[in-house]
Amino acid sequence: MEATTGRDPTDPRGPPGLGRRAAGALLRLLGWRVEFRWPPAPRCVIVVYPHTSNLDFFVGYLAKLALGLPAHFIAKDSLFRWPVAGLLRRMGGIPVNRGDPRDFIERLAEEVRRRPRMILALAPEGTRRHVDHWKSGFYRLALRAGVPVGLAFLDYGRKRIGVTSYLDLTGDEERDLARIRAEYQGVTGWNRGLEGEIRFRRGGAP
Repeated sequence: MEATTGRDPTDPRGPPGLGRRAAGALLRLLGWRVEFRWPPAPRCVIVVYPHTSNLDFFVGYLAKLALGLPAHFIAKDSLFRWPVAGLLRRMGGIPVNRGDPRDFIERLAEEVRRRPRMILALAPEGTRRHVDHWKSGFYRLALRAGVPVGLAFLDYGRKRIGVTSYLDLTGDEERDLARIRAEYQGVTGWNRGLEGEIRFRRGGAP
């Protein structure tokens, strides 16, 4: 079920337990193939693309379980209340008070740098609807935290999910986005045509 490009000796995962095997079996039953390479650094930001359906979270979380990937995601702190707060944290959720977006990115970068191991997954489209640009938060976060960016894909056209490519950002947005577009060439979402355009908003806005 899982195709890899070679096992990394720094990979902390042990042998798959019952939960991992069950999630992998369900993905296979649904026709999905997982392709994965362990991150090249103990901390990284992973972008997940495309995001066109509510199904994405279900399939993505199954892949996370099947891989035993200790990935985290961020959500507004108002969601972390009884009775779901504990469940969200166990799923990898990190509560945040967004406030000023600029301060938010700096605080998040500090959180990434503080942890000895941190994999943070973000959806740069920010919505299931078609958008004409990506949100640039992941880019600014990765640069400030000094971590690579993993390119996770949800390819419904070929029933592939995973992440096999990691980029060290140069700070040259056009150059880095061109590399990202090349990696996602041919990847299609559940609702074809709703995939967001891989570029940032003109004028440098988030």
